[in-house]
Amino acid sequence: MAEELKNAGVGSNFIHDIIDEELAEGGRCEGMQVHTRFPPEPNGYLHIGHAKAVCIDFGTALKYGGICNLRMDDTNPTKEDEEYVDAIQEDIHWLGYDWDDRFYFASDYFETMYDIAVGLIKKGLAYVCELTPDQVRENRGDLTHPAVSPYRDRPMEESLDLFARMRAGEFADGAMTLRAKIDLASGNFNMRDPVIYRINHLPHHRQGDKWCIYPMYDFAHPLEDAIENITHSLCSLEFEDHRPLYNWVVENADLPGKPRQIEFARLNINYTVMSKRKLRRLVEEGYVSGWDDPRMPTLRGLRRRGYTPSSIRSFIERVGVAKVASTVEVALLEHCLREDLNENATRALAVLHPVKLTITNYPDGQSETFEMENHPYYPERGTHPVSFSKTLYVEQDDFMEEPVKGYFRLFPGNEVRLKSAYVVRCTGCVKDENGNVTEILATYDPETRGGNTPDGRKVKGTIHWVDAATAKTAEVRLYSSLFMDPEPESGEGDFLECMNKESLETLTDCKIEAAILPAEANTAFQFMRLGYFCLDNVDSTDEHPVFNRSVSLKDSFKVK
Repeated sequence: MAEELKNAGVGSNFIHDIIDEELAEGGRCEGMQVHTRFPPEPNGYLHIGHAKAVCIDFGTALKYGGICNLRMDDTNPTKEDEEYVDAIQEDIHWLGYDWDDRFYFASDYFETMYDIAVGLIKKGLAYVCELTPDQVRENRGDLTHPAVSPYRDRPMEESLDLFARMRAGEFADGAMTLRAKIDLASGNFNMRDPVIYRINHLPHHRQGDKWCIYPMYDFAHPLEDAIENITHSLCSLEFEDHRPLYNWVVENADLPGKPRQIEFARLNINYTVMSKRKLRRLVEEGYVSGWDDPRMPTLRGLRRRGYTPSSIRSFIERVGVAKVASTVEVALLEHCLREDLNENATRALAVLHPVKLTITNYPDGQSETFEMENHPYYPERGTHPVSFSKTLYVEQDDFMEEPVKGYFRLFPGNEVRLKSAYVVRCTGCVKDENGNVTEILATYDPETRGGNTPDGRKVKGTIHWVDAATAKTAEVRLYSSLFMDPEPESGEGDFLECMNKESLETLTDCKIEAAILPAEANTAFQFMRLGYFCLDNVDSTDEHPVFNRSVSLKDSFKVK
């Protein structure tokens, strides 16, 4: 498993080329242990975009025999909660990674960060500014005009006094900020005296009411990395323009650690929303059942739908690590899951749209059992019993009274093979007063047990079935994309306008073979001819089993 994780999502890439150079003789990290970190903000659940970062951060450390920290970047009390802290840890463990005892909170460093900010004021590298956020924006300048702050030359002693009083809670939210004194004329607007502390009179999920000033991410993050002696701070491409500020903070913080920030392209998947803010809106406004709704790209949702850790790691590995942003087809993610489940899912019989099939010449009251292989490729995985009797359930679309050309399933006069059982010949059907078929009639050939034809006659159609005498009734949920637009976040309008109103179809009278139940939550099955399904880990009970379709059998993605 450790060897598998070393390569998950982190095949040879430009980040490793950089690390190789830095570990070489005379390089920046010569003789050092590679030390990375995964720093999520605990204000929501992890999604598959975070999974890419998890694989890169932990996988890179594993590849080089290094270590990776898990750090909650809890510098913003607005949306943070212990619920997310616990969920993030569980999701990372589910993916297969561990951080040993290196679990940290950015909030544990608040006192150190405050002291460093005081040190910057004393060096003449920070000052208290009284411009409001709107005034800061109005005075930020443009490419030909520098930003302006009338407080930039405020005496150091005055800034020290005001900063202490900010901490003491004397001022209202937004009344003052602490800004780094860098370059108001910089072509990189992140360097135009950025705000590094702001006032926020909200309680913190761990610190309570101890603090009413909080460091900004661009100031806190490099300090956290330096405090933890991180060697390589791997982050997504949107932070590339922030790297000069990251380096400025590290250089002026008087800390022994000197991390290097390296950016990679974030994960974008078509028909998928990755913005945590938008995902939260889907949850809070009731468009989905929760963060673990199987249509959501969260790891909780993917797991509930039936995705496996290895399928997600395989997907991340195939996407690769690049410097240029691109969008990946969701079909590749489905392909990776299909590959995994094809190898590992137990085969079973289920009928989603049932109609009765009565074998008129089968003896009344008689039943028998067939042994079905749990997996066709691996006989060592054994078999399970499947019962058979006079009345079965088959799929409604496996019968046509007047067949179209090329239709080889049940129609009057035609023979089909019942999977692993017998060959039957359709003799007709029974309809209700509205003309709907309520029962299909057939006869069976007792010489064809196991589906064999001793006389060598050809039977073109094979269909699946479930014994009506022993079948369990189950609810099955069929999922499709939550959005109709392949780029739901790119348009100018509200992303909710392109939601797929038919992304969930719930079937309540499905028939499942009895031998596979009860089963543990998230157990994966291939329902023959129908797709891959898993037992829902939230709503399913022994009395009311619920299955989620993980992915269809058809693979539309072509692997090159």
